[in-house]
Amino acid sequence: MAKRTGNLRFGILFLAFAIALFLWGMAHGASDVERGFDVPIELYGLDEQLVVTDLSADAINVRLRSSRAAMRNVSAGDLVYRLDVSGGKNGTAEYEVEQSTIQSELPRDADIVARSPSHVQVRFERKGRKAVGVRADVDGDPAEGFLVAAVEVTPRRVWLAGARSQVLRLREVVTETIDITGATEPIEREARLFLGGGTVWMEDKKPVVVRVEIVPDPATLEVPEEAPEAEQETG
Repeated sequence: MAKRTGNLRFGILFLAFAIALFLWGMAHGASDVERGFDVPIELYGLDEQLVVTDLSADAINVRLRSSRAAMRNVSAGDLVYRLDVSGGKNGTAEYEVEQSTIQSELPRDADIVARSPSHVQVRFERKGRKAVGVRADVDGDPAEGFLVAAVEVTPRRVWLAGARSQVLRLREVVTETIDITGATEPIEREARLFLGGGTVWMEDKKPVVVRVEIVPDPATLEVPEEAPEAEQETG
């Protein structure tokens, strides 16, 4: 009877061990899994006289196959595809997406099943620069009895750089809207400039300051009434 009980206990222990081993295998990647990642493209080696005006894709979509355990070590935030554009010239160039460049950043047992796109097109343009005026965009009306006496922008002109075709056609740039609705005193504020896209930028990083002078409206000021002249006494 004791021998039979011992065998039963051994069988239960063996079954429990087998179940635990199975669960461990499932949790630690006994079978391979597939998962997709978007790998952002990072350009390097760009000639200082060129500007990138268009990129056919911002990221490379890759599909990986790996064990569950290895896949947990793959983080999308750690992946980047670095594309060398040091030989770029004015115009459009096409570059093949080299799988080995992405593979080098993956765990050893992670394999790339597919990638898309297989080629990336980059459009380059020569850099230009130009000084243009700055105009403040002021919206709204001050409070009743007040008016705008002056609008000042500092600096009045800024140097822009970027894609030559875009820079040269700019005659002025406009600030973000400054709302003066209901104002009763001067307003001074740093303002961003609308430059028409990411391929044009300010050479000088100093902030642009807009000052709107708000003063009382002279036309609404009360004029003190004159005291009536005293009547002359008649004899």
